Amino acid sequence: MTSLPPSTEHIRTVTEAYLARHPDERASLTMLFAALAGADDPTSRKTFPAHVTCSAILINDERHVLHILHKASRKLLAPGGHNEPSDQLLRDAALRELHEEAGIPPTAVVPLAGHEDIPLDIDVHTIDANPSKNEPAHHHVDFRWAFHLGADHAVTLQEEEEEVDGYQWRPFATTASPTVRAKLAQLT
Repeated sequence: MTSLPPSTEHIRTVTEAYLARHPDERASLTMLFAALAGADDPTSRKTFPAHVTCSAILINDERHVLHILHKASRKLLAPGGHNEPSDQLLRDAALRELHEEAGIPPTAVVPLAGHEDIPLDIDVHTIDANPSKNEPAHHHVDFRWAFHLGADHAVTLQEEEEEVDGYQWRPFATTASPTVRAKLAQLT
């Protein structure tokens, strides 16, 4: 059986559920709706000028968020990245990336209450051109899924891919993404 990436309909349904909570963000997702209307797979890393990525916002018992230091950008970011054919749902991509980058399996986390099927945040950000990969400057539409570290599990950084170079647990108030920080501040 061949695995299929998240369908355009799944992405649209998740986006509309997110916008029901955050209607003021519809205009910021114009690139996503254009990608969904196009003929190319919106989750493919070769779809330009914008494509979908997914990240895991992992929260521990101290109300800190896991950040991974990515070698390429030298930035502390939530674990995340591009979708793979085995990721049938957007949330699956976030869980796979969390496991690949931080060594935390899906069985060690639970979705944040109220965010089981709806991301905490959707962000559009610019990615610089990468001539070595023949990629023009483009945008990532990042679906950010929130999880609570439900089991006592240590972070074990990946070694094979050499994409990551460290990690930090940061309090909500110093979470790297301003949009995630604002949404975390609203949690009780």
